[in-house]
Amino acid sequence: MKRLRVLLPVHVFFPTHFYGTETYTLELAKSLTKLGHEPVILTATPYGEKGAGTLHSTYEYDELTVHCIDLNLKPHSRFKDTYYRPDLYPILEEIITRIKPDIAHVTHLINHSSSLLEVLRDARIPAIATLTDFFGICFNNKLERYDATLCEGPDKRSTNCLCCYVRKVEAFSNHPFWGPLISNDVFLRMISRMLPLGITVPGFRKGAVAGHVLDVTRRINTLRYLYSAYRYLVAPTDFLFEAYASNSFYPERLRKINFGINLDLVKDYQRPRRKPGSGVRFGYIGQLTSHKGADLLIRAFLRLKGDNKSLVLYGPQDQDPAYMQGLFSLASGDQGIEFRGTFPQRELPRRLSEIDVLVIPSRWYENSPLVLLYSLAAKTPVIATDVKGMSEFVRHGFNGFTFAMNSVEHLAETMQHIIDEPGMIERLSDNAVYANDVLDHTNEVCKLYDAAIYGKE
Repeated sequence: MKRLRVLLPVHVFFPTHFYGTETYTLELAKSLTKLGHEPVILTATPYGEKGAGTLHSTYEYDELTVHCIDLNLKPHSRFKDTYYRPDLYPILEEIITRIKPDIAHVTHLINHSSSLLEVLRDARIPAIATLTDFFGICFNNKLERYDATLCEGPDKRSTNCLCCYVRKVEAFSNHPFWGPLISNDVFLRMISRMLPLGITVPGFRKGAVAGHVLDVTRRINTLRYLYSAYRYLVAPTDFLFEAYASNSFYPERLRKINFGINLDLVKDYQRPRRKPGSGVRFGYIGQLTSHKGADLLIRAFLRLKGDNKSLVLYGPQDQDPAYMQGLFSLASGDQGIEFRGTFPQRELPRRLSEIDVLVIPSRWYENSPLVLLYSLAAKTPVIATDVKGMSEFVRHGFNGFTFAMNSVEHLAETMQHIIDEPGMIERLSDNAVYANDVLDHTNEVCKLYDAAIYGKE
C-alpha cells in the first residue's frame, strides 16, 4: 500500500480532552505513522470552552498536526445543529482542501456534524468510520431513554426520541406549566405522541415548537442518508454492529474489528501482584459523571463488611461539579475511599497494577471501553455492568464478574464475594487476557482503506 494522507476527524482531542475516543484516535494516528502513513487530526473546541479565538487554527500534539475549529465563533442556534450544520460546510471544505487527504477515517462526528460527510462526498474523498458510540442512532449517544432505561433506537415516529428531548430541553422542563406535567412519564409519552400530529395544524406548523419537533423526528433519516458517504463502518463490538444494523445503517458496509491497545505499555505489568493476607483494593478509572455510575460503586462499597478493603477512584473532579459533590457526600466519613485526579495515559497499566479489581459500573451499554481492555491485558480482573458492550469481554466467574445494571445490591454482593474469598483474585488474574495490539487493529483498518480507495476488499 502506498503512503496515505489520512484525515482523522474527532469531536475533541488532546491535550484538553483525553477519554476513550480521543485515546483511540491518538493511538490509531501513531500506528498509522509507524506503518508509513501521514495522519492529520481534525477536531473542534466545543462552545463554552476556551478556544484559539479564530475559527480555524492548528497546533502540534505528540508530533501530530491538529486542525481545530473554534465553535465559540459558531454557536448552536437550534437542535438540528447538533447533527447537521450546513453553516460549517465552507470552513470544513477549506480545511479539507488544504489537507488534501487520500482518505478520511471519522472517529466521531459530534461538533463537525454530518455536514462533514457532505464535504467528503462532494470532494470525492473515500471515507470510513469507527463507531465509538451510538451517535448515528441516538442524540444522547448512549441509547438511554428518558426514564434511564436502555433503548434500541428510534421508534417509527421517533416518539421515544421526542420524550427524551422534551424532558431534556430547559424551555420545557423549566416551564411553570409544562415542567411539572412532563415530569410524569405517562403525560410525557402522551404529549410526545401528539406533537407530530400537532405540527400539521395550520398556524402551528411554522411555529417554534414545530421546529423543535421536526429537528428531532428528522434526525435519524438525515443521518442515515448522509452515512451513505461511508464506504465502511467499523464496529468494535458485536452489540454496536447489531445496533447499527438493526437501525438500517448499511449492514452490508459494517465490519467487526475489535479495538487494539498499546501492548508495549502493558508488558511490564502482566503478573499477579497481590500480597497474601492484604486487603482487597477496588478501583475505578474514568469520567465521574452519572452515566458512568461511580455513585453506584460508592454505595455498594459502603455496604461491604470487614476492614480488609479499600476503594480508589481516578477521574476529573471538575467535569460535573454537582455530581462530584454528591460523590464526596456519599463517601464522607469512610477512610477506605480515596479520590484521586487524572493521570497521563501511559501510566494506566501501572495504576491498574496497584489495584486488585477494576470496577466499571456504567449505566449505559458501553463499547469495550479501553480501560477494560487495558485492565484485562494487565491481568487485573474486572467487575462490569452486565451489558453487551462489556459482557462480550468479561466472562462471569472467569476473568471477572458482571452484575445487573443499576443494582447496588448485586454489585455489593459481588464485591463481598471477592472480599470473603480473596484467593479467587489470583485465578481471575490468570484468566485475564487481551492480546489485540493497536497495530493489529490498524492493519485491519488499512485493508479497509485499500478497499475504499481502490474498490477491492
